[in-house]
Amino acid sequence: MTINIGVIGTGAIGEDHARRITETLAGGQIVAVTDVNMEQARSVVERLGLQAEVYANGLELIAAPNVDAVLVCSWGPTHEEFVLAAIAAGKYVFCEKPLAVTAEGCLNIVKAEVAAGKRLVQVGFMRRYDKGYQQLKQSIDNNDIGAPLMLHCAHRNPTVPDRYVTSMAIVDTAIHELDALRWLLDDDYKTMQVVYPRRTKNAFEHLADPQILLIETLKGVRIDLEIFVNCQYGYDIQCSVVGEEGIANLPEPQSLLMRKGAKLYNDVLMDWKDRFIESYDIELQDFIRGCEKDAIGGPSSWDGYAAAVAADAAVTAQESGQVEPVVMVDRPAFYN
Repeated sequence: MTINIGVIGTGAIGEDHARRITETLAGGQIVAVTDVNMEQARSVVERLGLQAEVYANGLELIAAPNVDAVLVCSWGPTHEEFVLAAIAAGKYVFCEKPLAVTAEGCLNIVKAEVAAGKRLVQVGFMRRYDKGYQQLKQSIDNNDIGAPLMLHCAHRNPTVPDRYVTSMAIVDTAIHELDALRWLLDDDYKTMQVVYPRRTKNAFEHLADPQILLIETLKGVRIDLEIFVNCQYGYDIQCSVVGEEGIANLPEPQSLLMRKGAKLYNDVLMDWKDRFIESYDIELQDFIRGCEKDAIGGPSSWDGYAAAVAADAAVTAQESGQVEPVVMVDRPAFYN
């Protein structure tokens, strides 16, 4: 069985997903694309050699009778409309983060999916498919280090473009940890606080960098997450879980150990796409297999909502300097 897939948004991530489905993964084919830049959509079809129709907009693509499933890779503010349309059409939809740009928008999707009575949405939180995070999750679930007490985490980028502003450290960067950490701990968040260390000389005037997000979970676990987006030296993701009986660290990406010029060293990755390229492959293969089985898994609409609520509280904490509560509606039994 082949799943016919339509891609909404053929920018960097949309084109890359279309490429991996066409060249790397099994069980899916791209039959439809669209983008606000129609020339971009046509050029992607040509570059990848796709047998795909170019649609004028996302709603027309979703309505196309030969489209079985949809990838939403467009600009964030368009996600809610397209995901809701896919649910209304009864079609599976993989949505890159954010699920919606507001927690209310995510909740609208949750309500629509519950009303549909079937899981139709998978959110693109690829960290859950990373082999290192999978090992860390297994260690916690197996109680190898006892109950988690504290997490020390870091999300570092070598540089960011000048359009990057302080709030993006949460909504674009730390959003991945906000999903991955609650998944690792099987826990939800209670409070958020942001503190600012000494500012790096490499940050733009309009950007506070670095910053530290301090989190308390409902079970009482304390998390400190360093967000440093002008660290210069590389793209570096760290996570250390301190348990009652031991410590588990996120494995480093595999890298050749070199001895040269009186030095012992490993290279550090510079690009996030290189760090998580395999995770993207695995998550989309999982989505396609879920479509084949008529039962998808992976991060859900509820997970998208939970991350959005946490991010909103963290952005409020950036501005207030206070400890801010994370207030969520009750989880529908549908997602248990």
